Amino acid sequence: MRVIEDLKKHMSRRRWSEIVFCGFGEPTIRLDCVLEIAKWIKRHYPSMRIRLDTNGHGFLLNPGRDVVRELKDAGVDAVSVSLNGHDEETYYRVCKPIFKDAYRSVIDFIKRAKDESLDVEVTAVRIPEIDISKIHDLAVNLGTRFRAREFIPCFY
Repeated sequence: MRVIEDLKKHMSRRRWSEIVFCGFGEPTIRLDCVLEIAKWIKRHYPSMRIRLDTNGHGFLLNPGRDVVRELKDAGVDAVSVSLNGHDEETYYRVCKPIFKDAYRSVIDFIKRAKDESLDVEVTAVRIPEIDISKIHDLAVNLGTRFRAREFIPCFY
């Protein structure tokens, strides 16, 4: 796999504190790739912290799979879940998910990750449509940390 070949070349060049799966897209759309890379990292760098930045749609993208358990078994230590809606209606208006029941699935993903003892953080972007304090309260009620992210306008 190309990513693993690149990691072999670059991992030893400096002391990385964490590997993060993230980007302009949802990493769990390529769940098997994430799992393979995470397993390779943990095999060769067992103390390396691995985090997944996600929109929490992993169950919807991979029906019938225990996505959180698979992530944990592969060596993922933490998840940061973007929840850009303080309620279901706001979530659908802001995020425009293609899946029915997406909001509920994100909440289930957060709960499952917490149940699997992953280090869970809920985040939201500071935009006028979202009541950040309500998302903070939801995160606290779910037993997770919360972090507000600043809005970055389109840069391309």
